[in-house]
Amino acid sequence: MEKSISFTALDMPKAGDTVLVGLSGGVDSTLTALLLKEKGCRVIGVTMSLWDGSVVKIKTDTNRTKIKEACYGPGEEENIADCKRFCSENGIEYYVVDVKNEYKQMVLEYFKTEYRNGRTPNPCIMCNKKIKFGAMLEAVEKLGIKYDYFCTGHYARIVRPDSGLYGTESRPAMVSGATDITKDQTYFVYRVSSKILEKVRFPLAGITKKEVFELAKKANLDAANREESQDFVGEEYRESLFSDKESVPGDIIDLDGHVLGKHRGIEYYTIGQRRGLGVASSQPMYVHSIDAKNNLVVLAKNDELNSRALIADDFVWPGDVEPGEPMEALVKIRLASKPVPCRITRYDTQENEEFTGTPWKIEFAQEQRAVAPGQSAVLYSSDGLILGGGIISKVLK
Repeated sequence: MEKSISFTALDMPKAGDTVLVGLSGGVDSTLTALLLKEKGCRVIGVTMSLWDGSVVKIKTDTNRTKIKEACYGPGEEENIADCKRFCSENGIEYYVVDVKNEYKQMVLEYFKTEYRNGRTPNPCIMCNKKIKFGAMLEAVEKLGIKYDYFCTGHYARIVRPDSGLYGTESRPAMVSGATDITKDQTYFVYRVSSKILEKVRFPLAGITKKEVFELAKKANLDAANREESQDFVGEEYRESLFSDKESVPGDIIDLDGHVLGKHRGIEYYTIGQRRGLGVASSQPMYVHSIDAKNNLVVLAKNDELNSRALIADDFVWPGDVEPGEPMEALVKIRLASKPVPCRITRYDTQENEEFTGTPWKIEFAQEQRAVAPGQSAVLYSSDGLILGGGIISKVLK
């Protein structure tokens, strides 16, 4: 197993501190603000405005209770109204900052570009890095708002290693798991820089989701009755999102190159997908890979989706401190996957290969299913400390 890194949780805000809280209208962020207020902190609420109405539902539904809550969607106006009302009732200063253009360029365009390149993006990771912990805080700074800490309702913990990383003297702020491992959100924030994390705290780190709802109901918070939100636009928006360009149909083939059918455009397919393929087969078939250069969707049987290793690039390391030698760790290849043992080594770029930054090879102790380029490979210690992470570039079958 990997070398253990001992660490200590950083202090939470105390009475008298000025705390900026990112509010969405949901129960997690609302309770976070209330707990800090009750603690004696000066709380300032802020909500990022993302929705410009340019992406529309194909099938509309005017009954809000039947529409999934999302961080990006037409429910934003009502969410902001909920936040305003909560802040007013609790004597909390409140601001809304407009980051629509930044979100469109850094998240929506990234999402579309990646899918059109045959990759599977994770927009929530980029939103956290570039918008919630980026553009929104920059907008707050331009307003002249000063604060000691920035807090959100994420289920994660900010810690500091007890000794320098990898033989250096660097002891950067790092992300570790929260008490409620079933709601772990460390994967979403692995790209946020240690410099930003120095002033970030997650007050829900030590309590469970069940306890959050119990506390929220006890405090009579309206947010306790809201539906759990999803983290990005739902499938009902996808047609509209990709309507800026005409899709290019192409062949669906098997691993031997036999044509099985036609696809509507590679942006509508992801690695591991089974449903909606529109091909007839005597056994279940799944998306094995996507060949963007030749506009092909490649299908295979389930056991042919396994991989022994991957190459990832565009890495981020806590405090920008890279390991100087190969190391053992645990890796998550997608949010829903379990961390599995792996070995990480620098990868020697081959002819005609291009990477962003230094590429690293991650070899699994056991083969993994449906590894998807574009997703993040996040490295953990055995006790839940994020050691680094990058974007999956290449899969080694």
